[in-house]
Amino acid sequence: MNKDYYAVIMAGGIGSRFWPVSTTEFPKQFHDMLGTGQTLLQRTFSRLNKLMPSENILILTNERYLSLTMEQLPEIKEQQVVMEPAMRNTAPCILLAAMKIQKENPNALMLVAPSDHWIEDEEAFANDVQTCFDACQRNDYLMTLGIPPTFPNTGYGYIEAEEGSRSPVQKVKQFREKPDYETAKQFVDAGNFLWNAGIFLWSVKSITDAFEKHNPVMHALFSEGKPAYNTEEEELFIQDNYGKAENISIDYAIMEKANNVYVKQASFDWNDLGTWGALHEELKKDDAENAVVRAYSHLEDAEGNMIYSATKKLIVVDGLSDYIVVDKEDVLLIFPKKKEQNIKNLLNEIKSKFGEKYT
Repeated sequence: MNKDYYAVIMAGGIGSRFWPVSTTEFPKQFHDMLGTGQTLLQRTFSRLNKLMPSENILILTNERYLSLTMEQLPEIKEQQVVMEPAMRNTAPCILLAAMKIQKENPNALMLVAPSDHWIEDEEAFANDVQTCFDACQRNDYLMTLGIPPTFPNTGYGYIEAEEGSRSPVQKVKQFREKPDYETAKQFVDAGNFLWNAGIFLWSVKSITDAFEKHNPVMHALFSEGKPAYNTEEEELFIQDNYGKAENISIDYAIMEKANNVYVKQASFDWNDLGTWGALHEELKKDDAENAVVRAYSHLEDAEGNMIYSATKKLIVVDGLSDYIVVDKEDVLLIFPKKKEQNIKNLLNEIKSKFGEKYT
């Protein structure tokens, strides 16, 4: 196991499109969404722990999720949980983590991954990571893993790779925003576009240098904390300064500006589990395409449904097609799958009508 390999798991999101299971107090990454016996965070941690020591894995999350994180990951120490006192998108937390790691190990190579993605073929994932780390060790590369698109998805950003290279590692021509359907179709037909999965790899030197060049204000802000990082003074520095950082993603802050960005096409299957529909795709289904998590089900004239129960209870469904049915102690959701993008807005309506109790 390579002591120079580090990982940063981003586990601060709320996952509001998975309401009512995912709530502000208990977001989806801390749930066993697929009924496997492991939460999404635990599964992500164990996947990375095969590549690097557990003490080299940092968890970036919100202050309110510290106890949940420690409860679910008994392998780590509290110092490995980097708590964001303010929501500031991905660039500030990634730079902070990189500077902490660099202080501990200037030769470190670092992987950044979301906590809530589903990857079935962990061996293929490990091989891809190794290829990227090897490339980052030899070159000043900022790398990302791109997912071969299986259909014209309008919900993801795309990475356009330069054509003509036979190397598994290709230079990125440009990042493209979430497209409309026609544009997405053109991307898929072109053959050199990949979905942006938000999985990044680089050396700590390459990424901190990139911030110094492309976002000097943020680099200067977090550089002031170098004496405090990995000491008892760190918490106070973060409390006082983190909120001053610009609210910007790593894509906008660095990846779209830098000219040393490379992509490796992923050889593993991937699902970002962003919606109930995405979960439905990933689960085993019966002959009528119904997916059921944790419930005993009796289904008649029912097809294409996503049925989820927080406990092992009997759920009877008759005459329902393409619906999301979620049963939780205090909430029952019966909602058309085709309207799942509206769940975020629904949450605001529930808040204004019933207050914070159910959200």
